[in-house]
This record gives sequence, structure tokens and C-alpha cells, in this order.
Amino acid sequence: MLMDLFNHWVVITLMMSGLYIVIAQGNLIKKIVGLAVFQTSVFIFYISMAKVEGGTAPILADGITQYSNPLPHVLILTAIVVGIATTALGLSLVVRIKEAYGSIEEDEIQQQDNEALSESNLEKKA
Repeated sequence: MLMDLFNHWVVITLMMSGLYIVIAQGNLIKKIVGLAVFQTSVFIFYISMAKVEGGTAPILADGITQYSNPLPHVLILTAIVVGIATTALGLSLVVRIKEAYGSIEEDEIQQQDNEALSESNLEKKA
């Protein structure tokens, strides 16, 4: 029974690993990697759910009675392209943040923002 649900266990493991990385890490690049792992788990889930036992490609031929639906695979292919573009955009934003703040650690960036905000509040009061 455990092997029947092997794909589901892989998906759950990857999804929880990606979610943990996003929540627990303060490094922005590690967060982007965690999002990519999470996204990959969703891809694996959709592809494994679309598999039809005994199904073939939807090409009309004699003697074939059961076909697989190609739509989930096409949608995942599109999602992969969007995921790569989103990851590239996120990494480019991390590069820009590194130039502006000198760090990619979330705590240090938040501290610099808080210091700048308190300085601007002090200037407004004066």
C-alpha cells in the first residue's frame, strides 16, 4: 500500500521541505530556492494525477480504447516556463536589493529600513 502512494509521499515531502525553507530561512536566495522546490512538488502532483493506467497518446488508431488527456501535461509545461521566469525575476530583485542594502539577509534589511524610518520620523519632528 505504501508503494501505491509513493508519488504522493514524494509530493508531500517536497512541499513541506519547500515551505519550511521559505519560512525558516532569512536569506533571500534560499527563500527563492524554497519556492522553486515547492513549485516543483506541485508540478509532480499534477503530472502524477494525470497519468492514466493503460492509456496512450490521443492519436486515433485501431484497437486503442483508452486515451490519456494531454491537457495537464501542457498546463504543467506552461507553468514550468512561468516558474523559470518568476525565479529569474526574483533573483534579479535579490541582486538589486544586494546593491541597495549591501545584504540579502532579511533581518539586516529590516533593521536598515527601521533605522531609516526612525531617522526620517526624528527629522519630521524637529
